[in-house]
Amino acid sequence: MGEQRRSLIQLHGSILLFGGTALFSQLLPWSALDITMLRTAIAAFALMVIIKYQGDNLRLNNPKDYAIAVMLGVIVGLHWVTYFWAMQLSNVATGMLAFFCYPVVTVFLEPLFNKTKAHGRDVFCALAVFVGVFLLIPEFSIRNDTTLGIAIGVLSGFLFALRNVLHKRYFSHYKGTQAMFYQTLVVAIMLSPFVESNPLDMTGLLVDGGLGQLGLLLILSIIFTAAPHAFLANCFKHLSAKTAGLISCLQPLYGVILAALILGQWPSTMIYLGGSLIVMAAVFETILVTKNLK
Repeated sequence: MGEQRRSLIQLHGSILLFGGTALFSQLLPWSALDITMLRTAIAAFALMVIIKYQGDNLRLNNPKDYAIAVMLGVIVGLHWVTYFWAMQLSNVATGMLAFFCYPVVTVFLEPLFNKTKAHGRDVFCALAVFVGVFLLIPEFSIRNDTTLGIAIGVLSGFLFALRNVLHKRYFSHYKGTQAMFYQTLVVAIMLSPFVESNPLDMTGLLVDGGLGQLGLLLILSIIFTAAPHAFLANCFKHLSAKTAGLISCLQPLYGVILAALILGQWPSTMIYLGGSLIVMAAVFETILVTKNLK
């Protein structure tokens, strides 16, 4: 199996896991900042263990790369906080779908760094995604939390697109586990002074036969944070940021389905219509990438 095909498989697997992160904005009783700090602290430790277990070097190649790692960590930290905040203000579907303006941003942001022009098919896919996201938003009102959640979700999407493009250009020569270790570590350190919840007050792994807060936090940190972000970082070695962004449009559909099944937040007809456009754009981009490999 070629490296690009392997990257495509890893990308689709990471998107499936990313789709489940939205649930924790509702399942955990903490603020978006607290959730982000706790998950990244655990994720950083888990990634360090994995790196040591694999026998890889934890150090970066030169001092300049440490500065880049800090920059990427700050950007992704702000993205995670705004991502959870958007869904807490509105709901899983609205917050996640507002965030998914980021493929559109990526298509037009990446050429600015690479000094290239966006292809017509990328613009077409981006426009399809934009229309799909617009259809998924039920209504806009500047006086309610839904509108604020949408605005914050859009900001989160921009930050994520910026991180992906910068990672692709300046940090993709590192393995995904190594790259994400430094980024999650930076986020944990950056947010730790602002945490309000006391980790010692959380419930344990299991409570009354179900998952406690610690159990949910570990699942979020390791399975839904460390693993998929490491996969995604690896993908940038063989796939462009805009390709990853457009294929990642499957994430809101996974999130909406999981929210419906677990949280009872069932989608409306407009969500089905908009979701169909998003899926078609993601599938179209995947087919084009696969054909290019031949």
